[in-house]
Amino acid sequence: MALPPPPPRFVLRGSQSAVNTLHFSCRSEADSPPLLFSGSLSGLIHVWNLQTRRVDTTLDGHAGQSVYWVKILEGQHLLLSQGRDLKLCLWDLAEGRNAPVDSLSLDSVGFCKGSVLTEGTQGCWLLAVPGKGMDEVQVLDMPSKTSVCTLKPEAGAKAGMPMCLELWKPPSGSGPLLLAGYEDGSVILWNVSERRMLSRLSCHKEPVMSLDFDSGRAKGVSGSSEKVLCVWSLDEHHSLKVCRTQELTNPGIADVAIRPDGKILATAGWDHRIRLFGWKQLKPLAVLDYHSAAVHCVAFSDPGRPGEQLLAGGSKDQRISIWSVYSQT
Repeated sequence: MALPPPPPRFVLRGSQSAVNTLHFSCRSEADSPPLLFSGSLSGLIHVWNLQTRRVDTTLDGHAGQSVYWVKILEGQHLLLSQGRDLKLCLWDLAEGRNAPVDSLSLDSVGFCKGSVLTEGTQGCWLLAVPGKGMDEVQVLDMPSKTSVCTLKPEAGAKAGMPMCLELWKPPSGSGPLLLAGYEDGSVILWNVSERRMLSRLSCHKEPVMSLDFDSGRAKGVSGSSEKVLCVWSLDEHHSLKVCRTQELTNPGIADVAIRPDGKILATAGWDHRIRLFGWKQLKPLAVLDYHSAAVHCVAFSDPGRPGEQLLAGGSKDQRISIWSVYSQT
């Protein structure tokens, strides 16, 4: 008989509203405690110290509007946050300020999270966000906020709104590419430098809620409000194709995350559960049943500290569960 999954290693309470997004920062410096950033429905960002298991700092820059994306720019001590107030805020954590050092006004009223790609040039990075037109994605050079391009499907494509974005750079060293999941259930691969669509794949019957991509294996995964995970690959000609699908017990996949070592896939379910799969063959490994409401987000710690790989799940029940599972896989 299979062993039951373990309970959470610990639980973080105190966000006082639904948790929408999570991001780890586990720097390898001995004097830097591992941190977890959370964005909440109330518009607050909490910086959790995972050694003390308490909030170190609370950031308030979104006028009480829901925060649905947080992201650290590693090596720059900068935090990005995106909220329903149509603002993307930039926070300088090194200075210890409780106010944003810069912000960017957004045009889209949807829930599409941004995506960043750190460039070789020190201090510069690419940012992809939903654009002004309903079906547009805007790519900006940051921190200058210079527009690189606007990506829009051809007139007959009717993909609908972008729902999730993933900027990445191929190992071959060619220019940046963007994977975008759309309202019509398709995933589109864009060449950012050439401003053109390379491939389009119909994955889901419902809007793509989330996606993640393993650039080393040229393989990605997406989820929607259906009860099906879709795994797809990218060939040498930059053509997307479906590899396999995995049916789940219940519908509604709010988030997917591939562990940085490429061994484990986690999903956040509307059915209150976090599911774990082996990423190579999509073998079901465990169902983590702790939360009492929909799980909105999952995140893995970066492998900065060997042996300390953690998984976090954020829920509508206002709690963040921290798990140590398959750490030695």
